[in-house]
Amino acid sequence: MTEQSVPGGARGGFAVDEVAPGVHVTTAQTYTTTTTVVAGADGGCLLIDPAVSVADLAALAEWLAARGLRPVAGWSTHPHWDHLLWSPALGDVPRYATPRAVAVAARELSQLINAVKEGAPGHDLRLFGRVEALGGHEIDWPGPRAIVYSHDAHAPGHGALFVPDAGVLIAGDMCSDIEIPLPDLQRPDPFGDYAEGLGLLAGIPGVGTLVPGHGHPGDGAEFRRRVAADFAYLDAVAAGTDIPDGRLTEDWLRAEHARALARARTAR
Repeated sequence: MTEQSVPGGARGGFAVDEVAPGVHVTTAQTYTTTTTVVAGADGGCLLIDPAVSVADLAALAEWLAARGLRPVAGWSTHPHWDHLLWSPALGDVPRYATPRAVAVAARELSQLINAVKEGAPGHDLRLFGRVEALGGHEIDWPGPRAIVYSHDAHAPGHGALFVPDAGVLIAGDMCSDIEIPLPDLQRPDPFGDYAEGLGLLAGIPGVGTLVPGHGHPGDGAEFRRRVAADFAYLDAVAAGTDIPDGRLTEDWLRAEHARALARARTAR
């Protein structure tokens, strides 16, 4: 990986790593949230999950402009507020998500707006959540193929994005080194849905670089290690069995772990 930065910005130096040729990742301090940029033709780029604060997005726009890059399309991996953000400085371009994610974002817009007001105040709410349903399984844009793998593991219509030319999987809120699997506990079969989605990602051929929504990128071996760790965690919790996991480091994660265990034990 190579690191590039610009002075100033959201964190006194906006650091961006080139995790694969033409694929750049920056990580916000808030929730260790990643933003991914895929460079395309003639300076166009695909922007995935820009996050999190107003200052972060301003620094991102500054970094793109300094390198002659301009967004021509956006992708939201899933309908949680920190993955539905945008800024006027990023341009007026089509922003896509899976059809199920678009439907959820529309249905829950008022709650999502309240969440962004609390979690990252100051965003232009006229731009928030303005995603349109992608037709098909690839993003139509002037750049490398970007294939969508849709599932319901972490959220309805969660859409991981795979760039086969670079071997990069942008996994959304899965395969994290700092977060346990977080199934959507409102679903009838949250653990089965999560296992199905994780299996879908595990079966993608040619993953050489993983970018999680929260946490740190890893190589192909790290991707496989995280998948195995997530399956082990998921199998144990789905069976109602407590399991030690090195990612249970914060109170909110321990609380989510307890909720998942309670959900599994109630269903047994």
